[in-house]
Amino acid sequence: MPHTPPSRVELCPLTLADEEEFCALVRASTELHSPWMQLPATAAQFRTWMSRFDDGGNEGFVIRVRDGGAAAGLVNINSIIRGRYQGASLGYAAFAPSAGRGYLTEGLTLALEYAFTDLRLHRLEANIQPGNKASLCLIQRLGFGYDGLSPAYLYIEGAWRDHERWSLTAPAPWTPDPSLPEF
Repeated sequence: MPHTPPSRVELCPLTLADEEEFCALVRASTELHSPWMQLPATAAQFRTWMSRFDDGGNEGFVIRVRDGGAAAGLVNINSIIRGRYQGASLGYAAFAPSAGRGYLTEGLTLALEYAFTDLRLHRLEANIQPGNKASLCLIQRLGFGYDGLSPAYLYIEGAWRDHERWSLTAPAPWTPDPSLPEF
């Protein structure tokens, strides 16, 4: 088995203490993110956005570079559904100052391991606008398979945007979450 070098990044839970840094990086990344996604760029928007993580149905992380601790991006595990589905959707973004260095790939790799091992999810979906070539290449590199097109799927920057659906299931052996029904 080939040796895998340790990741240059770590996943850190997103907290209210990240507000100032996060919002500054979102503002610095406007051109990179538009029209693919909208993230909170002000303190009030950030606090409102953070409330989505209160009930355990969503988990948010900052991808931090181990050498120095700079925030390189974010990853969210959204809309976690248990029962027979055992899945969630994945949201992610790089921050412009560190984009293009592979940090997002490494951070998403850690997020997949966390989702499939710690959360015991069976399926993750990523929904990506067809024109977002960088994100499509990233998700394919991580092993996601194409499931189809969802017309007018998400409301972003004042319009309903089509998205391609991509998914990945947990590698075997998989240990189910106790919420998975027996019959």
